[in-house]
Amino acid sequence: MNPKSVIKGRGAQLNVHNRFFELSHEMRDDFLEYCQKEGETADNNKTLYLETFPKTILNKVESPDVGMMYSMNAYQGCEHGCIYCYARNTHEYWGYSAGLDFERRILVKKDAPKLLEAHLKKKSWKAHPIVMSGNTDCYQPTEKQFEITRKCLEVFLKYRHPVGIITKNALILRDLDLLQALAKDNLIGVNVSITSLSEDTRRILEPRTATIKRRLETVKTLSEHGIPVNVMLAPIIPSINSHEILPLAKAAADHGAVSIAHTIVRLNGAIGEIFTDWIKKTMPDRADKVLHQIESCHGGSLNDSRYGARMRGEGKIAEQINNLMALARQKYFKDKAFPKLNTALHEQFKQGQLKLF
Repeated sequence: MNPKSVIKGRGAQLNVHNRFFELSHEMRDDFLEYCQKEGETADNNKTLYLETFPKTILNKVESPDVGMMYSMNAYQGCEHGCIYCYARNTHEYWGYSAGLDFERRILVKKDAPKLLEAHLKKKSWKAHPIVMSGNTDCYQPTEKQFEITRKCLEVFLKYRHPVGIITKNALILRDLDLLQALAKDNLIGVNVSITSLSEDTRRILEPRTATIKRRLETVKTLSEHGIPVNVMLAPIIPSINSHEILPLAKAAADHGAVSIAHTIVRLNGAIGEIFTDWIKKTMPDRADKVLHQIESCHGGSLNDSRYGARMRGEGKIAEQINNLMALARQKYFKDKAFPKLNTALHEQFKQGQLKLF
């Protein structure tokens, strides 16, 4: 591949066909070559922020193996550009590609705090932890501009409602004041995703995320301020980060995490094509090996949608990964556990203040 044709700062290197569309377009090599000779830009690689107006903000999670019942997403699409992200497929429902569009067409839900507050005030609503970032990262770069996540945390605090966060961005420390206030009543739990200790690996897997050093510092800072942190070693990708399980677990424990979790990579829908294109361009020497090992974890396919098996995999390589994780927990997290969040306070604060009678 011509290095000049690599789209820098992005995970995906192409826009794949949207399965809901009859027509498609492609960026051909002869066009790229023409642009290069003429000194023209084939793609300006800019991110667009598009406001959207949903009627509701909460999603009930039906999947039995996800570990959450309700999630909410302030943004659709994610500029972090993680090449393996399972959420890429959802961008097709909005009329975009799961490839570059997912990273460059970010849908912004400015009304999310108002919609959340309306839901929490419903008489029929019974408190249950709501996870921010069930689909895309609530602290992705655009949060600096829109501050939707911070406004939602203010709502959770006002109504004393439990909330979980999944992120790989150190921007979460901006909201340390709100997180500490929630933690006083055991209303917050944070999951920080760390997939490698190698910056070289991080840069190509997750091009616009916080550095590994900043993420570990984030785990430490949150922990020191009484906020429970679970580190997500996810996904584990054979022959890319599978050898790092024990060092990652030790680093998480050393920085104050109370637990770890993992999944084995699966490449459903359009992600299989996106990942295959990416790895053949970025790691051509081991591309086939990695792809075959991923297939060996999922019954010979990159795609795996079987509940219970899809995240843990099967076969020898998956067994080795799962055994290493069990060893890591025993070695570094014995007698530690991520706390169950408090659901008892919300009913008293449903009208925005403590009920007196």
